[in-house]
Parts: sequence; structure tokens; C-alpha cells
Amino acid sequence: MKVRTKSKKVNKAWLHDHLTDPYVRRAQQEGYRARAAYKLIEIDDALGLIKPGHVVVDLGATPGAWSQVVRRRLAPGGAAVGALPGTLIALDLLEFEPIEGVTFIQGDFREEEVLHRLEAELGGRPVDLVLSDMAPNLSGIESSDAARIAHLVELAVEFACARLRPHGALVAKSFHGSGYSQQVKLFKERFRVVKPIKPKASRDKSAETFLVGIGLKRAPTANPG
Repeated sequence: MKVRTKSKKVNKAWLHDHLTDPYVRRAQQEGYRARAAYKLIEIDDALGLIKPGHVVVDLGATPGAWSQVVRRRLAPGGAAVGALPGTLIALDLLEFEPIEGVTFIQGDFREEEVLHRLEAELGGRPVDLVLSDMAPNLSGIESSDAARIAHLVELAVEFACARLRPHGALVAKSFHGSGYSQQVKLFKERFRVVKPIKPKASRDKSAETFLVGIGLKRAPTANPG
């Protein structure tokens, strides 16, 4: 019974925080599916990553708040149905409520079939921006969780570096803690400019932060000798 009581208290505390959260209320007022929209808005306001005409891939896109932000920023003045100035492809294992102008691919982007569908949608075009708000289901075991987080960051970097144009960018969710410095190091190895950002919309008690890499470094040339 003690466990249940504690659980109820935790749920009530979370519900209170959620209902009184200014970003939750703002998201409801402005039509965003989640408060996470404001994290990307703050990042893009600071760095100007999303521009009309861009090709953008949103990894771990469900419920779609980041895709909504990109959709609005590709067409700040609005766009007629089917006339979005740019391309936005969203991927997730989970279902995704449709957004006009957004192409959704359900599945694991590490699987060959999903990648074939993505490449078909890209039609040989390089990507301007890769977004990854992916996060693992946390177990509470620090070493295990750190490894899962690092793995997702590494997957996002590998995916982005294979598809970005030379001046393209990657935004990936990370968490301060064990393994974080190695993730920063990986970004610095692959990108010319690296910026860690903790948006104001991230909850104060969360260790969440975002790593932004801009401009691919050239792959080292093999030594013929």
C-alpha cells in the first residue's frame, strides 16, 4: 500500500506541474502537440537553422511538435495545400497523426526497408537539417541509461553525416551525465561548429540538453603509403 500511495503522490505532483506549466498552456493556445515545440523554437531563433526551401528530416518525430515547428518555419507566411516551400520527412517507430505537407515513414531508420523509403522520398537530394528528439525509455540505472542515450546520439550523428549537405546541421537530444563529454567529442570530430544548448523550455530539474553540429568536417584522406 505504501508503494501505491507514493505513486499517487508522484502522479498528482506531475499532473500539477503539467497543468501549471506555462509552456503546456502556450502549446495548447498556439496549436502545438507538445511543449517540446518551444525547445526547437528557441534553438532555431538562436541559430537560424530552418529556412524556406530546406530539406529536413525529423527523427523520433512523434507526437509531431517539432515537425509542426519546421512546417511553420518553412512557410512563415503560410502555404497552400501541396505547396510547402521545402521538404519535411518525419520518422518514428510510433504512429504519427498526419500534418499537411509532412511525409511520415513509420519504422526503425536503421532498417534497410525504411532507409529505402527515405532515400526514395529524398530523390538524391542532400539534407539541410536533421533533427533528433529521440530519447530511450530510462531504467533508472545510470550506467545502462547513459549507454542507451549515447547510442541514440551516435545513431543520429551517423545518420546525419551520411546525408547532410556540407553546410548542413544536426540537432540531437542528449543528457548531462556519464558519457556526455564523449558525445560532445564525437560532435567536434564530425562538425566544424558545435553548440550545446539547454533551452528555457527544458524543465529545470531535467538533465536534458541539445547538441547542435553545423557544417560537416571533411573525412580524413586515406594515406596511400
